Amino acid sequence: MFLNTELFDKLTALAKASPRLRMNFDLRNTSDDKSQRMLNALEPGTVMPIHRHRGSSETVVVLRGKVKWLYYDENGKLTDTFIVAPGSHLCGLSVPKGQWHSLECMESGTVILEAKDGVYTPLGVGDVMEL
Repeated sequence: MFLNTELFDKLTALAKASPRLRMNFDLRNTSDDKSQRMLNALEPGTVMPIHRHRGSSETVVVLRGKVKWLYYDENGKLTDTFIVAPGSHLCGLSVPKGQWHSLECMESGTVILEAKDGVYTPLGVGDVMEL
């Protein structure tokens, strides 16, 4: 498999057609693979709630487009923002385990690579911030 413009364009078309304005693509070898690796195509207007991953750090690399990455404290106060884009000063980041975060998609056609530790675990009670 190649991570190329053709794949990114297909994912972007699916994201644009989705009510959530995003679409992921599983990069694991099989469903028995104990990793979490995926592409996520994002469109401006997609809503990413403030959330955290208590059992894993998260590595994100922007492959195409641009996002604004947002960090929050336990009270929902915005503590830091980062513009993340390929070819820029910051093209990716590693989010510490338990860090409250979200993102805003800033360009149509944005595609990110996400990786987390271990098997997929859905966000649990207390992992999505209610403001």
